[in-house]
Amino acid sequence: MNASEIRRHFLTFFEARGHQIVPSAPLVLKNDPSLLFTNSGMVQFKDFFLGNETPKSRRIADTQKCLRVSGKHNDLEDVGLDTYHHTMFEMLGNWSFGDYFKKDAISWAWELLTEVYKLPKERLYVTVFGGDKQDGLPVDEEAIELWKKHVEAERILHGKKKDNFWEMGESGPCGPCSEIHIDLRSQAEVAAKPGRELVNNDHPQVVEIWNLVFIQFNRLASGALEPLPQKHVDTGMGFERLCMAIQGKKSNYDTDVFSPLINFIAGRAGVSYGTDQKTDIAIRVMADHVRAVSFAIADGQLPSNTGAGYVIRRILRRGIRYGFSYLNFKEPFFYQLVPLLAEQLKDVFPELHQQLDYVSRVIHEEEQNFLRTLDRGLKRIDEVLKSMSDKTITGEVAFELYDTFGFPLDLTSLIARERGYSVDEKGFTAEMAKQKSRSKADAAKETGDWVQVGDEIKTEFVGYEHLQAPARLTRYRKIRQKNKELYQVVFDRTPFYAESGGQVGDTGILIAGEERIPILDTRKENELIVHLTDRLPASKEGALSLEVDRKRRMLTMCNHSATHLLHAALRTVLGKHVEQKGSLVNDQVLRFDFSHFAAVTSDEIRKVEVMVNERIRQNIVLNEQRNVPIEKAKSLGAMALFGEKYGEFVRVITFDPAYSVELCGGTHVPSTGHIGLFRIVAESSVAAGVRRIEAVTALGAENYMNQSMETLEQLEELLKHPKDMVAATRSLLEEKHQLEKKLESLYLRQANQMKEELARKVQTVDGIQLIMERVIVPNAETLKNLAYGLRALFPDLLLILAASVDEKPQVCVMVGEQLAGTNRYHAGNLVRELAKEIDGGGGGQPFYATAGGKNLSGLDAVLLKAGTLLGISK
Repeated sequence: MNASEIRRHFLTFFEARGHQIVPSAPLVLKNDPSLLFTNSGMVQFKDFFLGNETPKSRRIADTQKCLRVSGKHNDLEDVGLDTYHHTMFEMLGNWSFGDYFKKDAISWAWELLTEVYKLPKERLYVTVFGGDKQDGLPVDEEAIELWKKHVEAERILHGKKKDNFWEMGESGPCGPCSEIHIDLRSQAEVAAKPGRELVNNDHPQVVEIWNLVFIQFNRLASGALEPLPQKHVDTGMGFERLCMAIQGKKSNYDTDVFSPLINFIAGRAGVSYGTDQKTDIAIRVMADHVRAVSFAIADGQLPSNTGAGYVIRRILRRGIRYGFSYLNFKEPFFYQLVPLLAEQLKDVFPELHQQLDYVSRVIHEEEQNFLRTLDRGLKRIDEVLKSMSDKTITGEVAFELYDTFGFPLDLTSLIARERGYSVDEKGFTAEMAKQKSRSKADAAKETGDWVQVGDEIKTEFVGYEHLQAPARLTRYRKIRQKNKELYQVVFDRTPFYAESGGQVGDTGILIAGEERIPILDTRKENELIVHLTDRLPASKEGALSLEVDRKRRMLTMCNHSATHLLHAALRTVLGKHVEQKGSLVNDQVLRFDFSHFAAVTSDEIRKVEVMVNERIRQNIVLNEQRNVPIEKAKSLGAMALFGEKYGEFVRVITFDPAYSVELCGGTHVPSTGHIGLFRIVAESSVAAGVRRIEAVTALGAENYMNQSMETLEQLEELLKHPKDMVAATRSLLEEKHQLEKKLESLYLRQANQMKEELARKVQTVDGIQLIMERVIVPNAETLKNLAYGLRALFPDLLLILAASVDEKPQVCVMVGEQLAGTNRYHAGNLVRELAKEIDGGGGGQPFYATAGGKNLSGLDAVLLKAGTLLGISK
């Protein structure tokens, strides 16, 4: 049975038992502050468990793309080293929301595994929750009795809380779970040691394949448990491990889920998989990581230096590093795996195949950039090793290589060992712990339990029609963030738009009698509309009034509607390949990220501006359609953005059906004339294959134009009101250029004179040619040229210059080529010590280094200190 058949059998099995089959949610999460990525099958259903939404079907099944590389579920460093951990994996799951419970979940799981997949019953073990004294929970006897109908008692094992009690987080829905494990060892190994002794003991052939979670409690922030009004079932089965079991393999990587990628990598590397541990690990890393990176990009998450983007970049770079170090891929190769992966999964996850060219090009550019970074990192290692007096790379330097150049500790250690050095691993671990501690402190947030005030109902959003609405408080909780106490408040209805789809959340006021309480922000937590305030009303149960900041909302609406017009114009001017990759819309500016592989030219920018402003002057009336079936919306021409999760019914925003039709939940102007004016103020690159346009509208555009006119008037005044401003400015620039050339020639003559004067002052001391002087130079470039000129004259030079550069202190240390080869002096170390005298810092290479500072009067002290350090009086 191949992987596609295994997946299909799972879905049809549960479809036949009344389950609605739903598509996978995106890997990247938008409205869940507790997670960066979808890390389990239940994530897209959290609101059903939390009671924020009602499922359209009480029985659901799917296969979900999951990513476990951050937070509690962080498997990244294990991936490739063993044969069963992955970054991205598929989780097959079936759910019951207040419908069936333990009996059906257990019997169906057993039926599917043993009768459909034909897994041997004698190789299966099940675990049940063994109780917990601290929580006051007994053994799950109900599950035991149900399992006894299918499994011999000796194959039913009691599990501890860490393995057999599932929790969503520190608080929230939770409950006991029952895991199904399979023993895949040979018969001889089974005879030597029973599988029951290896369950949950990290044995690569005795593995968990399915977890049946019985959600029946809610964990409060205090740690206490309370029963849920309805009981739910949440099951998750690792697809890759299931394939391993059914196909009779000893590793997930030996299944046809991975074998096409592995064979391709091995073939291009010219190695055989399964013959060398180092190359095997590298091949597994690359085969695994390309899946995570490709689908994350396809779902809208570009590699970057922060947040989820940083995690994706780290995975990609880990894959590239292994290929570089162990498979000799010195040129971009990783991107070549994307077409193979897209073809393999196009029927189940079509989003990658639909964006194949875009995803491949993003990865290709990232590879090129990182290979250059690797090269710089290797040069940095060379510098470090040359400057060392002992044979151990410090933990600080190893961490710098990791943090700045992406070198993991094992790569630094490998290079060090090859050259006869070692690495202070304890020091590295300490530096890593410091960074994690800083990150935790920055992200620290204490969240209390929700306090229920009114009926637990879903908030009605009335903000499309109204900016003021009566409301009642339904729940609130206290939070503490960065030592500030705030409140998250939920109402039965609200006109406040919660941050979503790139549009910022509304601000405004909460009116309770005579009280006027600022609403500082509005956000979504899953599907809950949460208002942030600094205090609560005195009476929490009375009638309240909510008022949105009208001016801020109107300006935000102008920018949001202009974003739609901009998107359409870009597709017209640049081509239909343009697709939205991110946006920010607030009252000040609109920022629009889109797929395009070249800078937008000035001519193209002008064409886009003209097109958008034409649509504004046409005063096109907004056509807003709500609750449109998703397929009908697509037939109208509405574009569904990759990485967005859409329901069965959507909202369609149209400004002329022949021009702009989009799926959008944001707020918009009633007609385009309200926007007034549109002006692009910046165009730049965000990431490989993604450009960014920043623009202003309405009041922002008016202010921008006024400032531009004011600047122009000031320039005219300065240039004495010339007839042709451009010609006058060009003439002035040319005159400046000629003067600079003359000045440069003068500086060069002065430097040569100074070089000759300093050369005459050289002293031979203890076998070195020493120059220590105070100098005045016009700029840093002159100082550098002076140092290199003297180095060319004296092979054993040690030059220390205390310089006044444009009335700012600088220290320069240069070591001659022959003297540098002895490692007797390190320019970087010397300059760091001398810079203390001018209240500064700096560094550089072992033979040349500079430092700047604040204390010009300390230059004489620099020379005195240099003499002391060298044992020479000056």
